[in-house]
This record gives sequence, structure tokens and C-alpha cells, in this order.
Amino acid sequence: MITINSEIAAMTRRKTIARSCLITCCLVGLSAGAVVMAMVLRSSGAAGPHRAALVPVEYVPSISDLMIGTIQPRHERLWRAAMDSNWDFAVYELGNLHGAFARLGRAHPTEQNMSFPDMIAGVIDQPFKDLNSAIQTKDQAAFSNAYGELTDACNSCHQALNHGVVLIGTPDAKSGSDLILQK
Repeated sequence: MITINSEIAAMTRRKTIARSCLITCCLVGLSAGAVVMAMVLRSSGAAGPHRAALVPVEYVPSISDLMIGTIQPRHERLWRAAMDSNWDFAVYELGNLHGAFARLGRAHPTEQNMSFPDMIAGVIDQPFKDLNSAIQTKDQAAFSNAYGELTDACNSCHQALNHGVVLIGTPDAKSGSDLILQK
């Protein structure tokens, strides 16, 4: 009985060793394959058109994408917050709107051979200061004036960039947007 148990134990050890060797060989093979693949890709990429397919393409949303997806909704929510006297939310949206304009300028540093961040700052800085002041004092009349200044500034920028067809207005209770469609 002791002999049979010894043989079974020895067989189990051999299987464990064999399994360990097999796993090790597989891992070494995969690692070697990865190294070879990396070398092939590196050398083929340097030699020709395959490299372009291997370099990740960075997506930068267009100015229009950023305007429609980030600027316009915040512009509208800012108005609605102030009209509801929800001044905390107005502060929040003013900050979001400011950040969205900053990201827009970073994503598109030039537009029509002009510094886009400088253009943005030139049209929004004063209206933003006036909006902030109106929000802090919870003055709806001052807010409405400052919001009108910001809206006019946006439209002047659209004109300067030959996108005058994009006209922003003050939202009303009936509209779902602040975009004014011209005919």
C-alpha cells in the first residue's frame, strides 16, 4: 500500500511539474510573440503607410459641436435659473458656461487666422463680470441687462466669423431653446 501511495504521489508531482512547465512555456511564448509583434509593428510603421493606421486618432469636436452641446444649453439654463430666482444654480451655470468657453478656446486655438481664445475673451469678459455681479446681488433687472450683453456679444462673434445665420436670443416660456431660427 505504501508503494502505491508513493507512486501516486510521484505521479501527482510529475503532473504538477508538467503543468507548471506547460504554463511557463505558454507565458514565455506569448511574451516572445508580443515582443516580436511589437518589433514588426515598429519597423513596418517606420517604413510606410501602416504607421498611420496604428497611431490613435484624436477627436476634437468642431466649434459647432461645442456650441450646440455645451455653450448653448448652459446659456439657456443660466437664464432660466435667474428667472426662477435660483441664484445658486445661476452661479453654477455661469461657472459651467465660463469653463465651456475656455475649453472651446483650447480645442480651437485659431479660427480664420485669429486667436480664438482672445476673441472669446474679448466678447465675454465684461458680460460675465456683469452677470456675476447681478447674480451676487440677486438683481433680476441687472441680470437681464447683462444677459442681453452676453447674447449680443455671442451674436457679434457669430457675425465676425461669417456665421450670422446663427442668432441667439433670450429664451421664453414657449421655446425649448435660445436659438432663433431666421427665415
